[in-house]
Amino acid sequence: MPGFVTIVPAQRIESPCVNTCQIDPATGWCLGCGRNLDEIASWASGTSAWRQAVLETLPARKAGLGHRG
Repeated sequence: MPGFVTIVPAQRIESPCVNTCQIDPATGWCLGCGRNLDEIASWASGTSAWRQAVLETLPARKAGLGHRG
């Protein structure tokens, strides 16, 4: 309808942080969540698509870390 604006809420993607913040020196990935420092710092300002892409990499990263976190 003219004059009306439909507001579609953005998809909320929660942070994968588990409050176990230690960076593995060999990989640069957090032992808790699997993200690197740039991803952690950019999380709040990143787009939903970017955050989703990062989330999709985390299971393999954590497996590579032997999930030591």
